[in-house]
Formats: sequence, structure tokens, C-alpha cells
Amino acid sequence: MFSDKRRHFLKQAVTAGIACSANSFLKPLAFTQSSTNSGDVARIYVDSRRTIAPLDRNMFGSFLEHLGRAIYEGIYDPGSSLADSAGFRKDVMEEVRQLRVPIIRYPGGNFVSGYNWLDGVGPRKDRPRILDKAWNTIDTNQFGTNEFMAWSKIVGSKPLMGLNLGTGTAERAAALVEYCNIEKGTKWSDLRRTHGVEQPHAVKHWCLGNEMDGPWQIGHMTATEYGLKAQDAARQMRAVDPSLELIACGSSGPGMPTYLEWDREVLEQCYQYVDALSLHRYIGNTQEETGGDSAKFLAMNLSMEQQIAETLAVCDLVRGHKRSPKKLWLSFDEWNVWYRARSGDAMNGHESEAPHLLEEVYNLEDALLVGGIVNTLVRNADRIKIACLAQLVNVIAPLVTNANGVLRQTIYYPYSWALQFARGNVLNLLVESPTYEVSGIGQVPYLDVTGTLNPEDGKVSMFILNRDLNKAHMAEINWQDRAPNSVLNSTVLTGGDLKAFNSFEAPQRVVPQPADKPSTGGGRTKLELPARSYTAIQWAS
Repeated sequence: MFSDKRRHFLKQAVTAGIACSANSFLKPLAFTQSSTNSGDVARIYVDSRRTIAPLDRNMFGSFLEHLGRAIYEGIYDPGSSLADSAGFRKDVMEEVRQLRVPIIRYPGGNFVSGYNWLDGVGPRKDRPRILDKAWNTIDTNQFGTNEFMAWSKIVGSKPLMGLNLGTGTAERAAALVEYCNIEKGTKWSDLRRTHGVEQPHAVKHWCLGNEMDGPWQIGHMTATEYGLKAQDAARQMRAVDPSLELIACGSSGPGMPTYLEWDREVLEQCYQYVDALSLHRYIGNTQEETGGDSAKFLAMNLSMEQQIAETLAVCDLVRGHKRSPKKLWLSFDEWNVWYRARSGDAMNGHESEAPHLLEEVYNLEDALLVGGIVNTLVRNADRIKIACLAQLVNVIAPLVTNANGVLRQTIYYPYSWALQFARGNVLNLLVESPTYEVSGIGQVPYLDVTGTLNPEDGKVSMFILNRDLNKAHMAEINWQDRAPNSVLNSTVLTGGDLKAFNSFEAPQRVVPQPADKPSTGGGRTKLELPARSYTAIQWAS
């Protein structure tokens, strides 16, 4: 724990950082109602010369953990008629391939803090059955590092590897880097070759542990202890491969009593040895978080915007203290809506294989907030380079499997639109929108908007959340320097029942619908945005 004096100092520093930072929570404050607005018309001003940053495609990554049915019965199911000769589910691979997920974090999550990667390599017949203490589950280790690398190549994703800094050591972390990244001629690279993998995996991105601030975490330690351990691991890993990009564990959420102070103390120990700091966040429409108020729930992506700003302020505080020329970026490597399957048997595997854990069923309002979260991440593209929707299959996931196929949950759609349409540079939009009051947040704009411009083909994409639960809103887009020629795509996710969800029996209950393609004239585009909706539009130049 830390003293009141230190907490007060940190709060002052963070507040000062937020107040002066162009990358801070002030961004959403541009979404205020203008006195020039007539009625409920919102105005969106677009200038292709004003951009925030190039969009890193790794912003739309995902996550797979040895948890529940994410791996076994999710992506790996050798007993299934839908599996290929390697045991990989072909239907899931096709879905992930179509999504074009750029990067996937693996193998945890809480699981990684007790995981010995050596248990998951080599001949399968020799791999031990292990009791995973994070989720009280039997892990057969039939799927491990080399299987994940092979699967990732098939679906076209890069690996974001997690390291055990709970029970694991810095030496073992460096050994895994050697196993994955050195071609031959060393102990661990030659071991990989005996396992039938001659070419190195060339893994670039690595997470130095997981949520080490959490008392639930195997190997939980103080910030200073973790910071020193992360520093040691980083030094040993870079001795093996200097090209690595390393991510230190930040606070596991703003509700932690050590929030921000943890981040500061960790970075004081390892700032010059790492490239990024992680953030995690799960949001639920609960009595504790929102009072069960859907209007507040749909504004909660703005609380993530504040979390990003506060974390960046701490990063830059330590940078200033160390007088470092290096500016850290952020990896928001766990985010999602999650609140139903979060207690009791939903979290306890009862020493079984591939139990049904954390299998959240997502409804329309969950999907709308996921769209808002995508907007928040995109708006912060100047400092967020990696983000991972947690998770990809079965466990709090957009995709769910059964013996006969795969289901797209509601949250699949806003995530897929980001992957499909968001390209190039993030536009610095000015949005004037009517607002409503939300307790704990303040005035919230009904319309939450972000957009991108791809300089390679001139395509402009815009993503708009209408938080109004009761009525449509008119929006006028003002093209300041050049207007687009035509609408290529216009699609909307909406419906009359916020609690509607998809199931294997009714997979089309909540799906996107074609939206009217708005016309443009005189440098202006007018469109109507339905109540409780998330809309994606793409224009040709």
C-alpha cells in the first residue's frame, strides 16, 4: 500500500498531466452541444488535413487463454468432424480468417502466471496433464506454443505472447524467446528443432506477465517487486533478441486500490527497459456500475477514455522524472463487456477438462457499447498501438461453438466493422451533438463518432453510436476540404429490444441491416441515425 501523502502527490500529477495533454480525456469534451445547432441536429466537421495518428492494425487484436472452451472445443477439437488433420476447427479458422484479426494474445490471462511453457511442447504423448490453479481446470497440454504458432499462421494473425512472471523466472522467459526466435545452434533453439519446427517463429511482441497487481493472480507481488522482475526479464530477453517489443503490466483496472500508483512504481523500476504498458477493462450493466441504467451503460466507453488519459499521464510523469527521450505506448490487451458469467461455477472448472466457463451471452446493448469502445480506442490511436478484444472464441467472445458449427454473437459485428473498414489515418473530427446527463460522468453526447481516412485509396470510414434509447438523431457532415464521391457501404446495428441476443436456435435475431446511403451535395451529407444504433459508413474519394 502507499501513503496518503504519496497518493495526493500522484493525484495532483495525474490531474496536471490530463489538463495539459492533447491526448487526454479532453477529447470526448469536443462532443458538446453547440449553440448553433437547431433542434436535435448534430454536426460533424471533417477535414482530411487534420488527423490524430496512423491507425495501427494491431488495435483490433484479440485474445485466447487456456480457459474454459477457448482452446479445447474452441480452436482445437481433434475429435470433431469439423476439425482438420491437425485438430484445428475449420469453421472457426474460416471465421477468424474472414475477420482478419491482426494479432492474438496467448496463452493468458490468469492462466499464464502458473504455466510452464515446457509442458506444452514436444511429443504430445509425453506432455503432462496439469491442474491449472488459476481456473481449477485440467489442462492436457495437447495444444501449446508450436500449435498456436501454426494455427496463427493459418488464420493470418501475429502472436502476442504472454510470459509467466508469477511462478516463472526471468531466465525461463528468456529461454522461451530463444526457443521461439533463434534459428539454431543454442540449447533452446535446437530443442525446438527436435520438436519438428526448423524455422524460428520470430515473435516480436511480448507481455511481461499478467495482472500482477491482483491478489487473485498466481505469484501476486508488490509493484516494486514486479517492476524489478520485469526489468530483469526484459534485460535477459533483449540479450537473446534486441528487436523485441515488451509490454509491462499496468493496473488491472481503475477499481484497484493501487490504481495509478502501481503503474508509477512499476515504471520507476523498468521504464527504460520496456516499450509499453498494459491496461485492462471489463464493463457491465450492473447495479454497482450503472445502476442497471442502459443510458449510462452506453456512455461507459467514456470512462475508458478517462482511464487511458490517466494511465498516459502516469507514463509521461515517469518519463519526465527520468528525463527519458522514449515515450511509451499503451497495450489495451484485455477489454470487453463482461458481467453475467463472473461468479460461482462460471469461474470454477471443478478439475475438469474444457468446462463451460465465462460463456457470456451478449445482447444488443452490449454490442452498442462495444462499438463505443472501438470508437474510444480509435480516437487514442496516437498512443494505443495494441488492443485485444477478450476473448475470441467461447469465453466472453464474439464467436461460440457447438458440435455442429459456430455462432456469431452480437458483439461480433462492431468488432468486424472496425477490422473491415478502419484503415489509414484517424481523423480529428469536431462533433457537435445534443447531450444528456449521466451521473458520475456529466454531459454525454448522444452521438459518439470516429473516422478514418485511408491515404492509399482515399476511402473515408465513419463509425457512429447513437446513445439515444428513444429517438433517431439527424446528423449533418460538413466536409471542410473535399467531399467524397459516393457511398460504398452503409450498415447499421439496431433493434427494438436492447436485451435481444443471438443463439444457435435463432442466430439472426440481432444482425446488421443495410442503412440508407446518404447523398452529398454542396460539401454536406445529411443522414438519420436510428435510436439505440451503431452505424458504419464508408465513402469512396
